Amino acid sequence: MAFTFTDKYLKEFVTDFSLAAMTDEAKRAFDTVYSGSGAGADFLGWLRLPYDYDKEEVERIKKAAKKIQDTCDVFVVIGIGGSYLGARAAIEFVKGQSYNNKKKTTPDVYFVGNDISSSHLRDVLEICEGKDVCINVISKSGTTTEPAIAFRIFRDLLVKKYGSAANERIFVTTDKVKGALRPQSETLGYESFVVPDDIGGRYSVLSAVGLLPIAVAGIDVDEMLAGAKAAADKYSDGDIFSNDCMKYAALRNYFLRHGKSVEILAVNDPALTMTCEWWKQLFGESEGKDGKGLYPASAVYSTDLHSIGQFIQQGTRVMFETVINVNTEDGFAIEAEADNADGLNFLAGKTVNYVNQQAFLGTVLAHTDGNVPNISIELTSRTAFDFGYLVYFFELSCAISGYMLGINPFDQPGVEAYKKNMFALLGKPGYEENAKVLAGRIANIK
Repeated sequence: MAFTFTDKYLKEFVTDFSLAAMTDEAKRAFDTVYSGSGAGADFLGWLRLPYDYDKEEVERIKKAAKKIQDTCDVFVVIGIGGSYLGARAAIEFVKGQSYNNKKKTTPDVYFVGNDISSSHLRDVLEICEGKDVCINVISKSGTTTEPAIAFRIFRDLLVKKYGSAANERIFVTTDKVKGALRPQSETLGYESFVVPDDIGGRYSVLSAVGLLPIAVAGIDVDEMLAGAKAAADKYSDGDIFSNDCMKYAALRNYFLRHGKSVEILAVNDPALTMTCEWWKQLFGESEGKDGKGLYPASAVYSTDLHSIGQFIQQGTRVMFETVINVNTEDGFAIEAEADNADGLNFLAGKTVNYVNQQAFLGTVLAHTDGNVPNISIELTSRTAFDFGYLVYFFELSCAISGYMLGINPFDQPGVEAYKKNMFALLGKPGYEENAKVLAGRIANIK
């Protein structure tokens, strides 16, 4: 199995007795997820998705991906949050961070609409110059500010470049019946896919939300869904000592209750950098409410051992780590040199991955010595199957952990706070009273 979860580095931090004491609580949370009896149960569609996904839509996604591959050099994906992070994480997980710079037969994939940076938009527009372009806008409402701005700009680019034929290069992933993008799709003939009603954005990467960009990058979406199904099969048993999702959820809550308020997801392969970003949204948006939750942070080793590694080793003792150890041996060996000017001949004949594994072990030992508990997940490959498996593992763990925490793991009421202020400051109709209040506050700040 390419995925191995272990708590073997936690022996001095958590006893079997302590974990057993959380068994009943973890079981109740697990049962709450599977019975659909908890808060937010209307958004449990991801739980059965590996079994019940719309197979006809997935076939349409694969056909659309082939059409995009055959007709464009650059594929621009427009979305924010769950409409962006999962797909980018999947592409980089399987294909690497340098996907766009590699020789390949699939289009480059760029993501916009995930910020309000004019320089970012201009950079991607410049990349598109002289190239054939297709776009995929992903938004349930069609009115979220960041992607809506980007869609206007890139839609206009296509119209100027292709005229009425631009409509064949615009792909929409949105609500099945409502939202601003649905009537546009029907009127203008954009090919469209559905954002499921029962799956929130941060849980949606294995739905049409993520699958179209993933398929365009040449990744086998059937294998990805098979990986998720394998995880769903494995973690359907409600025994904390055999179900690693339950164990991970219990350990997270145990550490939180014992003074650890920060969880660092650490990875030892930069191809998982965006997986970390997706994970931070999943756990941060799911659990950070009602004054509760662990703060989700991330680190990429060994790079970050030369920056925040000092703080992790000796700073405030408020953290534990969940480390994804990518152990993929490819035979990339270090050769001996006659003069040994850099002093590395002691590594001659060793592979780069071997060195990385020793760095992983050395870091685990150093950090646990520094009172930073380490949970470990080992991956021996980075395939589409592995990504689907990992996604489902974290999604189920998050749902169980959230119910153990006593919150609704499927809503995100706090996300609206900045939007209301931004709309008021921008003069959006309906926000006039709030605008007056904010104007007074700003005047006092000045």
